[in-house]
Amino acid sequence: MNSSSPIVLFDACVLYPAPVRDFLLQLSVTGLFRARWTKDIHNEWIANLLESRPDLNLKQLERTRDLMNLAVPDSLVTGYESHIPSLDLPDPDDRHVLAAAIEGNAETIVTFNL
Repeated sequence: MNSSSPIVLFDACVLYPAPVRDFLLQLSVTGLFRARWTKDIHNEWIANLLESRPDLNLKQLERTRDLMNLAVPDSLVTGYESHIPSLDLPDPDDRHVLAAAIEGNAETIVTFNL
C-alpha cells in the first residue's frame, strides 16, 4: 500500500451491496486509495443486511467483516466519537461518518447519501 495514496472513508451504504463492497475493496488492495471504516460502520451495514436478507446470518457477515479488516491494513478508525457533538448535519445519524473521516484524515467519504 502506497502511503501517499489518498485516505477514503466508506459509509455503510456502500458496504451493504456485496458487488460494490467487493469492487471498492479490490481498488483499495491495489493501492489506489487507503480504505477506512469504523466498527459502527461495520455494525450498520451488517444490521441492515441481516434485516433485509434472511438467507444470511450474523456469523457469515462477521466473517466478511473480519476478512475486510485483514485485507486492508489500518482500516479501522477509532477515537472519532469526541468529534460527533460538534458536527451539524441534515441527518444527525450521519455525524459518526464525518467524525470518523475527520479523525482518520480522510480526503473523501464514499457514500450514496447526497
